[in-house]
Amino acid sequence: MIKSFQKTQFEFTQYLRDPESLGLPGNIQPERMQVYVELIYNNIEGFISGAFPVLRSIIPDESWHGLVRDFIKTHESQTPYFLQISQEFLTFLLQHSHPLVKDYPFMIALAHYEWVELALDVSEGELPASTPWPEALLNSRVSVSPLSIILSYPWPVHHLSPRVTPNTEIETHLLVYRNRQDQVQFMELNATSSRLLQLCRDNASVSLDQHLNQLHQEGLEETLDNASLERFFRGLHLSDLVFFDLS
Repeated sequence: MIKSFQKTQFEFTQYLRDPESLGLPGNIQPERMQVYVELIYNNIEGFISGAFPVLRSIIPDESWHGLVRDFIKTHESQTPYFLQISQEFLTFLLQHSHPLVKDYPFMIALAHYEWVELALDVSEGELPASTPWPEALLNSRVSVSPLSIILSYPWPVHHLSPRVTPNTEIETHLLVYRNRQDQVQFMELNATSSRLLQLCRDNASVSLDQHLNQLHQEGLEETLDNASLERFFRGLHLSDLVFFDLS
């Protein structure tokens, strides 16, 4: 009895995944089964479209729905929670060489960027209290906002839209963050400023001057003179993106 029920349950869920290829399970009437098929698909597609609005706007309807159906059909999700479907969809894109990537080579980078925005939006993390500007910037120890993510992509993901779909890679560095008003925003960086912030994030126990020495060793210091360095960090400080340890 149990095995028979489990077999029916398995056939039922498999049909929900791939109704176009599999036969109806048991003696269920087609119109009743179609209700479940549409319910599952519409819920999952709705969550994915909401999480990746730019990607959805770029990919034509037929291709988009084919992509979502492939996700439902082939991906083995590791969570039962609808709110985590976006992460599962990103994992699906990363793990599968989907044919659409040839037509939209930036789609995985764009999907990751949109997922980061969503992850920051729903994060339960909080910003620490603001700190005063240090008397000696180079001697200060800097920590980066816990509600920020430093990103590097081969595509300008923050500019992509149905009208902007480049065929040539453009190295892009971004700091995506959530501010005190709980708004998710981004700041464009270059290779040097991106690396410097990453060094600060990785080790907040050493001075900014030591991080600059590391940049020099890596050959990335040329674009950061003292004036531009101060302007950069003052902007970050005003936006509560960096905090100074003055002890």
